[in-house]
Amino acid sequence: MSGKLDDPKELINNAIKAQQKQLIGFKGNKNINKKKFEQAMIPNQFAISLSGEPTLYPKLSELIKEIKKRKATSFLVTNGLQPEAIKKLNPLPTNLYISLDAPNEELFKKIDRSSIKSAWEKLNISLELMSKLKTTTVLRITLVKGINDINPDQYAKLIQKANPKFVEVKAYMYVGFSQQRLEIKNMPFHDDVKLFAKEILKHLKNYKLKDEKKESRVVLLSRR
Repeated sequence: MSGKLDDPKELINNAIKAQQKQLIGFKGNKNINKKKFEQAMIPNQFAISLSGEPTLYPKLSELIKEIKKRKATSFLVTNGLQPEAIKKLNPLPTNLYISLDAPNEELFKKIDRSSIKSAWEKLNISLELMSKLKTTTVLRITLVKGINDINPDQYAKLIQKANPKFVEVKAYMYVGFSQQRLEIKNMPFHDDVKLFAKEILKHLKNYKLKDEKKESRVVLLSRR
C-alpha cells in the first residue's frame, strides 16, 4: 500500500460535507419539512462499502469507533476474503454484511475470479467467524439469473455455517460496468428472487421469510 492513508475523522467529515452539498438546494423549497431537512443534514448512518474492499483499510476499527462516538450506526459490507481483518475489528460495526456470490467453490472461482490464493477457504473462515460475532450479522446473496441461482441446498449449508441474524436475497441489477459483462436477461424479477429464497428456506429449519420489497427485488430471511 502506498500514498497517504486517509484519516478516519476526515473521511467522516468529508462524507457529511458531501451529503450536505447534495441536499442544500432543498433548503429554499417552501414546502420542505424543516425538521427532516435538518436531520438529513447530519447523517447518522454510515455505509462502509461503496469503494473497494473496506477490510483492506488499516484504520477500519478507528473509523468504526469514530462513527460510534458520534452516536451513529455503521454498516460494514465485506467480501469476506480478509478474515484476519474481521477478527481484529474492535469495536464491531453496528451491522456486518458478508457477500455470498456462489453456493460452492467451483462457481465461486468462475464468478469472483479472485487474485487471493485460497479465497474460498478464506470466505468460509469469515463465515465461521460471523457465527461468533456479537453484533447484527447479515449474509447477502445477489442472484444473477442463469448463473448463481442454483443449488439452494448448498447456500443453506453456508448460511447454517455463518448463522447470521438475517439473510438478504436480492436481484442483480443491470447497471454500471456490469453491463459490459452481463446481459439484461441476467437480472431476475422479484418473483424469481422470492421463489429462490423459498427454495433455500426448505433446507433451513431456523429461518423464516421476514419481509420483502418488490420494487427493490429483495427478500429478507430472519433467524427464528
